[in-house]
Amino acid sequence: MRDHYDDQDHHECGRGCAGHVRGGETAAASVPEAARDPARRGFLRGGMLAGASAALGGLGAPSLSHAATTMKRSTLSHYHVPATDRTVHWGYFSKRLQPVVEVESGDFVTIETLTHHANDDAERMIRGDPGAESVYYWDRHRKGVDRRGAGPMDASLFGRGAGEGLGVHICTGPVAVKDAEPGDVLEVRILDVKPRPCANPEFAGRAFGSNAAAWWGFHYKDQIEEPKGREVITIYEVDAAGERNWARALYNFRWTPQTDPYGVTHKIIDYPGVPVDHGTIQENWGVLRNIRVPIRPHFGVMGLAPAEADIVDSIPPSYTGGNMDDWRIGKGATMYYPVAVKGALLSVGDPHASQGDSELCGTAIECSLTGTFQVILHRKESLGGTPLENLAYPLLETQDEFVVHGFSFPNYLADLGPKAQSEIYSKSSTDLALRDAFRKMRHFLMTTQGLTEDEAVSLMSVAVDFGVTQVVDGNWGMHAIVKKSIFGADD
Repeated sequence: MRDHYDDQDHHECGRGCAGHVRGGETAAASVPEAARDPARRGFLRGGMLAGASAALGGLGAPSLSHAATTMKRSTLSHYHVPATDRTVHWGYFSKRLQPVVEVESGDFVTIETLTHHANDDAERMIRGDPGAESVYYWDRHRKGVDRRGAGPMDASLFGRGAGEGLGVHICTGPVAVKDAEPGDVLEVRILDVKPRPCANPEFAGRAFGSNAAAWWGFHYKDQIEEPKGREVITIYEVDAAGERNWARALYNFRWTPQTDPYGVTHKIIDYPGVPVDHGTIQENWGVLRNIRVPIRPHFGVMGLAPAEADIVDSIPPSYTGGNMDDWRIGKGATMYYPVAVKGALLSVGDPHASQGDSELCGTAIECSLTGTFQVILHRKESLGGTPLENLAYPLLETQDEFVVHGFSFPNYLADLGPKAQSEIYSKSSTDLALRDAFRKMRHFLMTTQGLTEDEAVSLMSVAVDFGVTQVVDGNWGMHAIVKKSIFGADD
């Protein structure tokens, strides 16, 4: 499959694939100069020592990319990783997963991602799509992807199914980065994000997503209309061509007990990918009439494998990223992640057409997307005296802003000990997340701008915006946003 880099060679990757096809000189020539030059913005040219004043990038604002990377090649490769039952892992991260492909610093990779809510309306989000059908396949004998979550494979905890739904997101990958080692930093540039078109001819030219107001939502125990304790699914339509920058609601329905092909009945939304029998629900059409929801496609889950456990629930975010659910992680943004395991092991999933800060009811508009990324490896030995030195948290850069993400527990797997993956859900709070966001922004301002602690604290109070990222992912999140434009002004 070709995407917008039409003159580059692509490589279709399956599970365990180690080979690749080089793009050659024409591939490098076809990529915009700003994308293929790791030093394109110049913030760290010559290095930045602690206490030094901020340097200016090409846009008149500080930026984090720098020249000291391992990418010293005249040609770059572009890989394509489709979403299939062989290239996804459902509901968990793991340092033990075999990479679907290995790339080098500077390479490009196009990654298809599927929403784990597609079976809320299979006719619109699965039917006719070979990749989605292979992932979602489920009859009375087998599932296309059996493990769904970090729980036991024999479903001995709750009887829901393999993995027990302790983790829910369909993640494509992992993508290994050659020579990446713990202590390095991986830069991931999001070059493009596109909706996955519906493959059902009846709905050609459109894409669809699902929003679940579910039992884990912040609203759930504060409902005022009857029947209380209800879970409601709303199906949205998106323009697959991207010419219409808004989504519209089509219909909603209340979740009713659904029996999966293995004969397990799910009274609530407790296991990902359960097929919804539309003969058992009432579709209410015409909801949210005359309302247009601005789309801002992004990836709710993007991150690296953590080192602390072999299999990690995909729901709570942590120091290597994961389920951060920040709508700003979309086209044009760059993420920086601390590398925790050899190869870094980047995975992408939980695609959203749109989401508001907080993701209050439990989900966004969960809509399958395809992203194109460039990965840049910053080696540990090159980070001294730069803003990426000692980076221990996921950091977001957009054209206009830096965003740090605080969590109730910065590294909950280490902070909470052996029972971390169960205890995190009862111990989170926005107070703890705000404290972490404050500490990270203080660190960011002191290390990248050379501010004293007193200067950083004052600036945070008068010029940094703190907001609620999400209150539904176990490890609750707060973010802190600082505008690039406030730096580098003449005295």
